[in-house]
Amino acid sequence: MGAGLDDIRRVLTAETSLHDLAVTHLRLVEDQLRQFRARRAVLRTITRQHTTAEQVSLMHKLVSMSDDDRAQLIDQFWDFVTDGLDVHPRYVERLHSLRPHLPEDPSTEQLESWIELAEFVRDEEPRTALRDFFHRTFGTEQGKLMASPEMTARVEKHRKLLLEARAAQQAGVAADSPDARDLAERVATDSAELATAMRGGHDIDADKARRTIAEFDRNGAAPQRPARTTGLKLLTRYHSLVATINGTPKPDPASDRDRAVAVREWMGAALRQST
Repeated sequence: MGAGLDDIRRVLTAETSLHDLAVTHLRLVEDQLRQFRARRAVLRTITRQHTTAEQVSLMHKLVSMSDDDRAQLIDQFWDFVTDGLDVHPRYVERLHSLRPHLPEDPSTEQLESWIELAEFVRDEEPRTALRDFFHRTFGTEQGKLMASPEMTARVEKHRKLLLEARAAQQAGVAADSPDARDLAERVATDSAELATAMRGGHDIDADKARRTIAEFDRNGAAPQRPARTTGLKLLTRYHSLVATINGTPKPDPASDRDRAVAVREWMGAALRQST
């Protein structure tokens, strides 16, 4: 257990029990493990980049931060990004909620991701680029509408419906089955309703939405944009680091696109069966 002679003597003279000694040393070992993980994360970061002595000191402070200090750093970041953003306050609150929660016993990968995220949110360049991105995206009337609680809830409803369709497709539900046709019809109807809401009440024909899905062709579909905007790339990187720290699935735009295409093909086949 790594006990010294004094500890052994106290056990032999019944001044303490073996159990209590084990509890004490377990706490010491766990403390040392946390310190070694933090040190390893800092060392790995140093070996990957040209690091100055001042940066090493900063990294050590970052991995040693309390939960409150980490929360304050993230809040300062989102305060900067959303400063002057004319949207519903609930949308700003939602952005603030996108925060890391470093576990009590983090892995080296989680510590390394926290170091990178902390440097990311302190860096003037990505902070400014993201602020510009949000102001451009939500600086119009259309953008304000998209950030409203009603539209956010409406988009979330549609997202859940698409996830239901993806789950059915991945579970092997046949495209020519009644269940597949029902799901595809619901998606088409909801797509039209969502598009109508996004255009300020200008009705979008449900039949047009149905035809768009039914006629979907992977080969004839518009090509994906090869390059994403700087703001979207930075936001994706932020989400990816937070996901690693929190131990949740990381965003994967390429895989998401592939899965979306597969579901669209499946729904298209289902709607063609009903015509």
